[in-house]
Amino acid sequence: MSPYDWSLHWDILLAVVLLAALYAWIQRRWPSYAWIQRRWPSGTNRRAAFDLAVVLLAVVFVTPLHTIAQHYLLSIHFLQNVVTAEWAPGLVVFALAPAFARELARYRVVRGLTHPLFALPVWLGTYYVWHVPVIYDTALEHPNSLLHLEHATYFAAGVLMWWPVVHGRFSDGTKALYLFAGFVLASPLGLLLALLPRPVYDFYKDAPPLWGLSDLTDQQIAGVTMAVEQAVVFFAVFAYFFSRFLRTEQIAGVFSGSSR
Repeated sequence: MSPYDWSLHWDILLAVVLLAALYAWIQRRWPSYAWIQRRWPSGTNRRAAFDLAVVLLAVVFVTPLHTIAQHYLLSIHFLQNVVTAEWAPGLVVFALAPAFARELARYRVVRGLTHPLFALPVWLGTYYVWHVPVIYDTALEHPNSLLHLEHATYFAAGVLMWWPVVHGRFSDGTKALYLFAGFVLASPLGLLLALLPRPVYDFYKDAPPLWGLSDLTDQQIAGVTMAVEQAVVFFAVFAYFFSRFLRTEQIAGVFSGSSR
């Protein structure tokens, strides 16, 4: 198989279409059902975020990037994982209207699943477990079953991980601390893979060479890319909430001083 073949898998396309259909359903008015007359439309920025999530998923699962990830390079598969576990779910969570998130929060199971003390460990556990070499290799050897499960759990865990940040009723300081913890606990995976002296994934040892990259160099690129990506994304969102926290504390201090 050429590394530049397009990957048109109907199961993947169906998953993306179902995701888009579900989002469209949330956006529409359904007047024929009394219990669903409430609308949860998202603003332009949120709808654009969802469109971007769909585009990213299509890029890594439909274009030749998917072929390269599945048959040639670990680094491209890591890119696919990052999109599936971090970027796309984060954009989808942001794309949901706050009113819809509040509606879901009425259910105890949703509140439990999206609580930071549950969501973050689930996301971290999903990441670390799937990257155990024997599990990682086995998933790649079963692309029509176990690999789909891997990607589905990445996306679901990513939704849970980002939910407290976007829709959680927590202070800005708490959200900043949550993001900082997420980065500190997730970053060792990429750094470890970048520093290991030998390749650890047998599947890619047997893969055809591409772009002149050795197995070890490919693994080092994958690890560095994951670590840098997480540093940039998590720090950017952390900085946003931390600056809001400092601003709130400064305003509170001004009012506290003026009341004396």
